[in-house]
Amino acid sequence: MAAVSAVNLVIQKGTYFEETFVLNAEDESGLNLINQTAIAKLKKHPTAGIAYTFSTTLTVADSTVKISMSPEVTATLPSGRCVYDVVLSSSNGSILSKVVEGTAIVQETVSV
Repeated sequence: MAAVSAVNLVIQKGTYFEETFVLNAEDESGLNLINQTAIAKLKKHPTAGIAYTFSTTLTVADSTVKISMSPEVTATLPSGRCVYDVVLSSSNGSILSKVVEGTAIVQETVSV
């Protein structure tokens, strides 16, 4: 089981966004990511109907998950405070575990 990390992000609209998280088990060892997939979404608030999906990449060797969004996606995000989380799913989809959560401040970009 993983401890849920709280990490707050800042995303600039219309630019590429990427963040990598090191995932640790409750005993602080690296989390075993074999046969896991990651799902990461952002919403204006937890019950909002529209969700924006991050691309995710798991790296088993160093127990990391990278989330990213293209400039085309970040351009469509609602400005201001939003919420996001990263959830792991077992290969058969039966076990879900939230590993990262937090707020994301989406800022306007003047030059894009």
